[in-house]
Amino acid sequence: MKTPVSWIREYVDLPDGLSTEDLTHRLTALGLKLEAIQRAGADIRGPLVVGRVLTMDAEPQKNGKTINWCTVDVGAANGSGEPQGIVCGAHNFAPGDLVVVVLPGGVLPGGFEISARKTYGHVSSGMICSARELGLGEDHDGIIVLPADAGTPGDDAFDVLGLREEVIEFEINPDRAYALSLRGVAREAALAYGAPYRDPADRPVPAANADGYPVEIDDPAGCPVFVARKVTGFDPGAPTPDWMARRLTQSGMRPISLAVDVTNYVMLEIGRPIHGYDADKLQGPIRVRRAREGERLTTLDGVDRALSVEDLVVTDDSGIIGLGGVMGGETTEMSGTTTNVLVEAAHWDAVSMFRTGKRHKIASEAGKRNERGVDPVVTEAAADRVVELLTTYGGGTADSGVTVVGTPPEPPSITIAYDLPARVSGMPIDAPTTVANLEAVGCAVQRAEATLTATPPPWRPDLNDPFDLVEEVARIVGYDQVPSVLPREAAGRGLTREQRLRRRVGRTLAGAGCVEVISFPFVGDAAFDALGLAADDPLRHTVRLANPLSSEEPSYTTTLLPGLLRAAARNLGRGASGVSLFETATVAFPVDRGPAPIYGVDWRPTDDELAKLVEALPDQPLHLAVALAGERERAGWWGAGRASGWADAIGIVRRLGTELGVEVEVGAATRMPWHPGRCAVLSVAGEVLGHAGELHPKVCQAFGLPQRSAAVEVDLDALMRHARDVTPGPDFSTYPLAKEDVALVVGEEVTAAEVEAALRAGAGDLLESIRLFDVYTGEQVGAGHKSLAFALRFRAPDRTLTEEETAAARDAAVALAAERTGAVQRS
Repeated sequence: MKTPVSWIREYVDLPDGLSTEDLTHRLTALGLKLEAIQRAGADIRGPLVVGRVLTMDAEPQKNGKTINWCTVDVGAANGSGEPQGIVCGAHNFAPGDLVVVVLPGGVLPGGFEISARKTYGHVSSGMICSARELGLGEDHDGIIVLPADAGTPGDDAFDVLGLREEVIEFEINPDRAYALSLRGVAREAALAYGAPYRDPADRPVPAANADGYPVEIDDPAGCPVFVARKVTGFDPGAPTPDWMARRLTQSGMRPISLAVDVTNYVMLEIGRPIHGYDADKLQGPIRVRRAREGERLTTLDGVDRALSVEDLVVTDDSGIIGLGGVMGGETTEMSGTTTNVLVEAAHWDAVSMFRTGKRHKIASEAGKRNERGVDPVVTEAAADRVVELLTTYGGGTADSGVTVVGTPPEPPSITIAYDLPARVSGMPIDAPTTVANLEAVGCAVQRAEATLTATPPPWRPDLNDPFDLVEEVARIVGYDQVPSVLPREAAGRGLTREQRLRRRVGRTLAGAGCVEVISFPFVGDAAFDALGLAADDPLRHTVRLANPLSSEEPSYTTTLLPGLLRAAARNLGRGASGVSLFETATVAFPVDRGPAPIYGVDWRPTDDELAKLVEALPDQPLHLAVALAGERERAGWWGAGRASGWADAIGIVRRLGTELGVEVEVGAATRMPWHPGRCAVLSVAGEVLGHAGELHPKVCQAFGLPQRSAAVEVDLDALMRHARDVTPGPDFSTYPLAKEDVALVVGEEVTAAEVEAALRAGAGDLLESIRLFDVYTGEQVGAGHKSLAFALRFRAPDRTLTEEETAAARDAAVALAAERTGAVQRS
């Protein structure tokens, strides 16, 4: 909402010398957030004066253009008092007109310096200005012609044009629709300074009579009040007065014609949207009703619209002539030949206005106000103000008939305890302050012994419950007066087990060099195709959203990998040499138990109804995904770098398992999007967690990742179920370590994990650690076989092991490996 300061001062006696900055500071404290302070003409310098055109000679040019060689009286502003010679290409003025002239030495917006220069065979000493050249609007078709009484030649044009005017732009919250008008902003300014306030809607209006235009309301809930006034003999060519056009421009609206400008001006002034009809195009009485099935309307913007049965429409005997409170229809539009105007000032149901505007994708200044709630008692005053301006500046006559149908809805009464504002805000607010502040915002207050009952003013439909009143009291006292008090922590509370474990997971992954990201949880078939998932893969069975943000990603994701891999590719594409990313988030798997029931919002569902809602919810486990691509270890003077690989992915999960006190089991698997033969299934105590390994080359290509990139995705809920709340520290033995290395020959199909598990089981309790340190294939082991070399480390907690004990443990381990996997020890 753009608000000229001079317009505010018409309704409020603000303190003399009050700066615009101080005013905006106080209004922001009351809830009208400052967006910007605009100063028209702030970038104009030098002599800008009123001039009178003395002569105007048209001179056709060879290029087909006609210029005017003018002499302009600028008084003594040029230092000589002689007429100024100026070349002008506009033709919308004549000798005797007052115009705006910038003289040599002046600077216009954009740093455009004015000097005397030769053009079209003349020395042009200055410029006759248009609105756009002065930054006052977009009109560049002709120069500004001032009213005959605007001043005398040589007068400073800054004040004449309002170029020293300051305009405040506010960000108005949806619940403060009253502030979308000068009436509302001025009321807040008066509240801020305790200054006298003059309500522009407080005006005598003629009483309703039987001579007004006939109006019928079939839906009083949708349109409680409808006021109609008629102006006859209006001059459609009458110009909009300069002061009105200037204020409309300052408020961000483009002047169009007097009839339209008057309705817009009154909307800005009082806050009530107004609609005007060409009365000669109306056929029979006006009726307000809901649209019927199959009805259509061509609105003022030329769009043919299919109407909904929920739309409020205005009709006459010819059919629908407008969408009530949103936009009028073409058939009764005012035009350049309209001489009889019917003024409509109606109050509309805010919810209906919002739904109709969204349904038809119509955004307008009138709709913005109607859908937020407008003062229902100012309809007569707004209509009378429009009639006054039309007759004053358009030469029309106000018809004696006045139509008023319906009555404004009664605001609710709200009862609160006197001390409620103090208890909620924490400020020392006593009962007199509460009453005084509520009365200051327009509430009618009735006092009782321990409570008060406030009836909100009609321009505040947002005040509906006790806490709305608390907010009003607190904002006037000042939110800056709220004391800073640290909340007291309740005894026995703290982080839950899940929260502690999730923090431990995050710290572990950060320690492993991973960076957390957050991706959009939505997915489409393209992402599943890029992952190479089969058509019947369970991950393609998704929960589809009723109102997705994108038609290409209409479902809630079942895997975190698409978003994570896209993030990895984006970072690599922007210069990162390597990425290690992780994400923890929920995924959703449909339960296929039918749609969730839809209950009303006016009562609390029963326990059985809540159970049905919960039953319809999809399963939403918490997943963890990790993506590794590019360099894992950077190259430098210390040596060559190393790219991320499948072992890093599995190692991160094992490290996580160690931190959580669980043993992560690794086995071979085949699962897209991982490379066959380089994919591991991860499990704990027989429960499968997920998979890790090297991504399939086609998946890397689809996501734009380097080959041999790796990824992990596991069910974090399942992993945390097995986690220990406190991970015990390792037991250290002070006795010497016994080292044994074994090399076993197995078939190519046997995995290292299977051999390791057999060695671990056979070695017994003396085994402290086991590590695969070499894999060999070649002539020495024969075709179809491979050699796996393991380092076994033995230690006892209470003694030094003998060679016999170590050898026995080693032999037992090899024997069990031979039994389970067919391994043969290399000599």
